[in-house]
Amino acid sequence: MIKHIKPALLMLLFFTALTGVVYPLAVTLFAQTLFPGQANGSLLGSDEQPLGSELIGQAFNRPEYFWGRPSATSSVPYNSGASGGSNQGPTNPALIDAVQARIKALRDADPVNTQPVPVDLVTASASGLDPHISPAAAAYQISRVAKARHMSPDRVRELVQRYTETRQWGILGEPRVNVLKLNLALDHRLNE
Repeated sequence: MIKHIKPALLMLLFFTALTGVVYPLAVTLFAQTLFPGQANGSLLGSDEQPLGSELIGQAFNRPEYFWGRPSATSSVPYNSGASGGSNQGPTNPALIDAVQARIKALRDADPVNTQPVPVDLVTASASGLDPHISPAAAAYQISRVAKARHMSPDRVRELVQRYTETRQWGILGEPRVNVLKLNLALDHRLNE
């Protein structure tokens, strides 16, 4: 029996060290060397004061900022530990009420805007954390942001166009605008 236990324990120790220490250290070293920004969360801002991750949406609700997609995470918006959709179907009264409340908030923030509200401004993404909005959702908000910031709508439109990302490799996904990057550029806090 001892002759079977000893090799089993040695293999347990070997694979524990290999998969629990050596492999994680190698992957961490590889990631930190070749992709330090991504390995550390794709943070925007400075090392001393990160302002957010470009991969996770943030709650913006003041009129001088572009608003992102609503968050579907629990009681704390954009909580990456609670990622997931609401699982509410299109006929669910709670979803209908939430969408109507979001439309009302957008209309109240910019009463002169009579354009149809883009769907991504009133519905959450599958993860509830999406940091992007469509160019149409950004265009919908230009007049409100320009007015609140006392800027020309053309200047705000230029910034939206500058921060509109194209399809990945020209074929994957849709054009999108990263809300955090755009808002930081409006605040002159993003240097690219």
